Amino acid sequence: MWATESLWLEVAIVSIVYAAGNILFGQFEEQTPKFWRIGKYVLTLIIICTLSTYFGRITAMALLVAMLFPILYIHGYYLPKKKGINGWTGEPKKKYYEFRGWDTDIFGNK
Repeated sequence: MWATESLWLEVAIVSIVYAAGNILFGQFEEQTPKFWRIGKYVLTLIIICTLSTYFGRITAMALLVAMLFPILYIHGYYLPKKKGINGWTGEPKKKYYEFRGWDTDIFGNK
């Protein structure tokens, strides 16, 4: 009944991670093109499923967990210390938009 030998477990875990990420942090991707956001999800699925198939589920899940470390470094150290941007709230918004290379005209700086 609860067989987990198929790749559906990996698909479910990656999907849950991306769904939670989009729900909690989607406001920080407001100007990112939709095809890029979908592409990241599909690429992650391909990588995790391929690793799980050829090297085992533990290796694939270890990589998924290891992907958190660069995120924590960027948000916990690089953005606040090097760029002056709060890594968890994206404030000040103008600096964040400039960092991402997005249009800052919405802030009235014509």
